[in-house]
Amino acid sequence: MTAPVSTSRVSNRGQTSLPAALRHRWGIDEGGEIAFVDLGDAALVLPGGSQAAMTELRRVLHGGGYDRGVSLIDDPALADQ
Repeated sequence: MTAPVSTSRVSNRGQTSLPAALRHRWGIDEGGEIAFVDLGDAALVLPGGSQAAMTELRRVLHGGGYDRGVSLIDDPALADQ
């Protein structure tokens, strides 16, 4: 399994690369679409482009994923929201 966090450099032209393990798991070894969701101070990267991103966000939020995610953050101010 891929490490839950990885780091990549961004070139002065805005180019970066996805870790090979993610490309393989997401089925985009030969190229494909990913979506970037701007969260303000962070970005969410999802395979499959914007339509797949919307579908996945609906699935996660509907299944209680947001509450589970916030509960994992070690910040009492966020956990109360």
